[in-house]
Amino acid sequence: MSSQGHRRKGRAYALQVLYARDIDDTRDAHSQVANYADEFATELDPIENESRNFAEALVLAAAKNAAAIDGHIVAASKNWRLERMARVDRNILRLATTELTAFVETPVRVVINEAVELAKQFGTAESAAFVNGVLDRVAAGLGRSADS
Repeated sequence: MSSQGHRRKGRAYALQVLYARDIDDTRDAHSQVANYADEFATELDPIENESRNFAEALVLAAAKNAAAIDGHIVAASKNWRLERMARVDRNILRLATTELTAFVETPVRVVINEAVELAKQFGTAESAAFVNGVLDRVAAGLGRSADS
């Protein structure tokens, strides 16, 4: 599997862990990543270490920088309080904002496209457009353009 394929699976896995953390963030993020596949049905084969490692890096960065990540999202989301966003959308935004801030080697357009694809897969009919719009503003607020 290509590196891109591992990253795509890793993002989907990380989203599911962040979603679970949104319900209960009292558990250690590292153990949640390690145990999530065993506790819930996931699309991540336990053998896919590259996907799991990327998911873990995303989840740990999101947990470590949660307040700053949420701050970027709130600043970019017009007329939407974080707690009023659909849980899936909120966590896709957290995942992508984490990648925009902590994994700057990933091009902005890739981060946004991957987030939109997750929104199409896990969200509602309106999720993809919402995620795309907010992430465009998050990237702009970070001084990153879709060409970078």
